[in-house]
Amino acid sequence: MLTFLGGAGEVTGSCYLVEMDGLRFIVDCGMFQGGREAGEKNRRAFPFDPASLDFVLLTHAHIDHSGLLPKLAAEGFAGTIHATAPTVDLAAVMLRDSAFIQEKEAEWSRKPARGADGRRAAKQPVRRRDDAEIEPLYRMEDAERAIRLFSRCTYGIAFDPHPGVRVVYRDAGHILGSASVEVMLTVAGGSHRIVFSGDLGQPGHPIVRDAVPVPQADTLLVESTYGDRLHRALDATLDELVQALTSALVARKGNVVIPAFAVGRTQDLLMLMIRLTREGRLPPMEVYVDSPLAASATRITLKHHEALDDEAAQLGRWLEASKGYPRIHFSESVEDSMFINTIRDGAVIISASGMCDAGRIKHHLKYNLPRPECSVIITGFQAQGTLGRRIVDGARLVRLFGDEVPVRAKVHTIGGLSAHADQAALLGWLGGFEQPPGQTWVVHGEAGAAGSFAQVVGEKLGWPVAVAEAGQAVVLPLKPVAS
Repeated sequence: MLTFLGGAGEVTGSCYLVEMDGLRFIVDCGMFQGGREAGEKNRRAFPFDPASLDFVLLTHAHIDHSGLLPKLAAEGFAGTIHATAPTVDLAAVMLRDSAFIQEKEAEWSRKPARGADGRRAAKQPVRRRDDAEIEPLYRMEDAERAIRLFSRCTYGIAFDPHPGVRVVYRDAGHILGSASVEVMLTVAGGSHRIVFSGDLGQPGHPIVRDAVPVPQADTLLVESTYGDRLHRALDATLDELVQALTSALVARKGNVVIPAFAVGRTQDLLMLMIRLTREGRLPPMEVYVDSPLAASATRITLKHHEALDDEAAQLGRWLEASKGYPRIHFSESVEDSMFINTIRDGAVIISASGMCDAGRIKHHLKYNLPRPECSVIITGFQAQGTLGRRIVDGARLVRLFGDEVPVRAKVHTIGGLSAHADQAALLGWLGGFEQPPGQTWVVHGEAGAAGSFAQVVGEKLGWPVAVAEAGQAVVLPLKPVAS
């Protein structure tokens, strides 16, 4: 039995439960993102006993795939979490960062609201809807407990996490360490091969290699984040990025703020800016990466040179030898972050979170959104309900730290930099199967994108395909085991 517990009808909260002949495991255990409803989903009880799971398979480190692992460990899971070596390293810093955020947000929720004069009201009641809301989703010790459960695996090398289960991880080309996961289940009544695409990358994406095809599946789960559209060609996308940066920095003498996921997108942007500077297409720039997590992720990326593509390695060597622009500053302390907000022009500020819902990016938006000489460059998917989505959709006012902030900065949306495969790339990856899977389920996409992609798969490939629904359970039919 396969049950879709998250990442069905939406792009966050990825989690899939597989049960067969007494075996029980999940693939991914992601945090939901995007407003109050997402927070309520994160706090609800797991629809299974965490202690009953035999193991966990993690496709990659992004929080929408890994972010509830500390909660899982806190509630009794003590098995093994399998992931590639880069994913283990990245997930460790991300889960610690997430736990820190959970604890800080809980701390802030206990403080009295500010009055109209900005001062804390001495006798004003604490802002809360109920006692549970002010407790962190999980704590640092829970993150550490989950991190101790990780076990490293290698692309292309099969391993057996449990009797009757053989697993192979294949490069998904999304971020460092990302994987598609092939699981062969063998029981007394037969076998079943189930494949989880994970998040698939766009071919030619910076830093990582292209996704590796999977030859066979009885059941396939394929992501559809951008299943209803095509990205711009990379050359045209880079032209757009150059124009967006130079128009703000040179023509209007302002700053550029780029919300970016600390893991994956930030490193991609740095590599592209180095490349464009080397080619003489960008002016001398001061680039501020304002995220301790991004700094750690960048160090981890450079450590795993075996997973980088050739161009990334060459550009890294060029920057080290050039000792010039772009000058890249990693701001880790609160004081460093506050200093950036004193800069009035010439700064490129890359900060998390990528959907603008938490972290230091909110401060940089507050200082730069009201200024028409500045620009905001959106380079990644913005889920419904997030601040980033409201900015992309043209909001003229947004609320930041209790204040209404006007949006006067120019907003650029550059979809061609997405780390997610577009419709053509998804179809290209599906073309690697030697024969159609017995059943294909479209996951990890909002309703429109998932529905459009399912229709295209049915029409162009002739496969049996359906869009997964949250909470839906489907049977995994067994094939006779060859003697």
